[in-house]
Amino acid sequence: MTLDPRSTVVVTGANGLVGSRVAARLAQAGHAVVATGRGPRREPIARLPGIEYVDADVARPGALRNAIERAAPGAVVHAAAMTDVDACEGDPAQAWAVNVSATAEAAVAARAVGARFISLSTDYVFDGEAGRSYTEEDRPNPRGVYSRTKRAAEEAALLLGGDAAVARVSLVYTGRKGSRPTFAATAADALLAGKEVKAFSDQTTSPTLADNAAEMVVGLLQSGEKGLWHCSGATVVTRAEFARALARTLGAQEELVVAVPMASMALPAPRPRNSSLRVDKIRRLLGSSIPLDLPAQLERFARERAR
Repeated sequence: MTLDPRSTVVVTGANGLVGSRVAARLAQAGHAVVATGRGPRREPIARLPGIEYVDADVARPGALRNAIERAAPGAVVHAAAMTDVDACEGDPAQAWAVNVSATAEAAVAARAVGARFISLSTDYVFDGEAGRSYTEEDRPNPRGVYSRTKRAAEEAALLLGGDAAVARVSLVYTGRKGSRPTFAATAADALLAGKEVKAFSDQTTSPTLADNAAEMVVGLLQSGEKGLWHCSGATVVTRAEFARALARTLGAQEELVVAVPMASMALPAPRPRNSSLRVDKIRRLLGSSIPLDLPAQLERFARERAR
């Protein structure tokens, strides 16, 4: 079902990296947006017109259902999640409540009011052992609490949401002020201060600028398509290569990037070695230029930081 341009859209996790940009893009397109988040409305959406904000803790049963039923939207974009991989490993019950139970509740509520449902997911549903980028047809094999709860959330969205799609992203970052810290933002600050940045030499991803992810999610929402979609950046790099590209874009010294193996860090949760995503499918749907390559992403990232 395609989205009526006059319809209301509920965006959960609207204080987050992608959720805030989805809310902004939908409001700019003329939709009435009901944005939910935990706690006060934060900087990424604080000054945007056309957005009603609702404080809704997704870990509290009924919070999302109530917000969706009250808004009676034409669509729901579910971006809320517990994304701290190591925190999930330490608190599986909370990870399940936020990542799985809340997704199921939002999907059921969306279906009950006849709303289209888009749920965000992650490249971490793959184990990273294939030695290549993954397509939507590849079978997930999640490892660790975060990965397993996000995979379960995908199933909940597709089974319960009716008119539903899942959008996977990878290594999301933004340069917008007021957003939570990301690897890219922290690395940029360090590089510009002349400090070393340690980055994994053996973890390969598809870095995704939050605003570009939002562009793809909104396009997917408006298309009426269902199923699994990869909405990540178009370039596949290691984290160390990403950090070096960031240094070049900012005019910092690439030599400040110190490549280290994942094994050198005592990480509580497992990480896939190569969970990069193929974006051929979303390119066919939205156009070849929509998933941005890394140079274009980093140029936009630098402009975001300068605002």
